[in-house]
Amino acid sequence: PPASARSHPRPAEGAVLDADGAAALARSGVLLDARAGERYRGEVEPIDPVGGHIPGALSAPTSDNVDADGRFRPAAELRARFGELGATRDVPVGVYCGSGVSAAHEVLALEVAGIPAALYVGSWSEWTSDPARPVAVGPDPQ
Repeated sequence: PPASARSHPRPAEGAVLDADGAAALARSGVLLDARAGERYRGEVEPIDPVGGHIPGALSAPTSDNVDADGRFRPAAELRARFGELGATRDVPVGVYCGSGVSAAHEVLALEVAGIPAALYVGSWSEWTSDPARPVAVGPDPQ
């Protein structure tokens, strides 16, 4: 039988972002929005009271991380996908979604690609809970 052990896992330093950290990363690095494109653009918002995205964030839907069988695309394909968005090993990268779940999937896809990324756990739901935070709508600024 396996030996008993106590473990207290903790995220790596810088692996988790708060709202201020996400806003700063959108200006100084690459902040990816893992939600569907129509939610990012603010065309539909089925969950939160406000549609759109964090200013400076780029649309990178989680659904594009997987193939037709629902498996992660090969590392080279993921690296190319994220590289087109400016996300590389040499740039600070963060990810958010609606509530943190899809963004966690995207952080794992980035790991498969060899790109470390931080997770904004509160994501869009937390962002929009403060009406003082700015909201952008429309396509990527690129």
